Amino acid sequence: MGRVVHFEILGDDPARLVEFYRAALGWEFQTGEFAEDYWLASTGPKNADGIDGAVMRRQFAQPVINTVLVDSLDAALDSVRAAGGKVVSDPQEIPDVGTYAYCEDPEGNIFSVIQEPEA
Repeated sequence: MGRVVHFEILGDDPARLVEFYRAALGWEFQTGEFAEDYWLASTGPKNADGIDGAVMRRQFAQPVINTVLVDSLDAALDSVRAAGGKVVSDPQEIPDVGTYAYCEDPEGNIFSVIQEPEA
């Protein structure tokens, strides 16, 4: 069973969104480790309910993308295809985080699946 573990908010001016969410909701951000125009968002204390996410440059028309943790990326991508969805990006690795791919459900909603690195 997959569980949502991360979200990405997309925008044409992600730096503007970072400032908005910092001022409006008190979120903390960091950038530099990952892709350009990608800010990791801390939405609260690590021991509190909820998930953290990111703000990034728009790549899809949809404004928010949820990331689901899976045991096997290959099996998840096969299941997406078998259930009538599409895989819309090749798997990509984030060192020490995992390997992910973007997918599309039958209604055109984008989401991603991620497999943690093997120990």
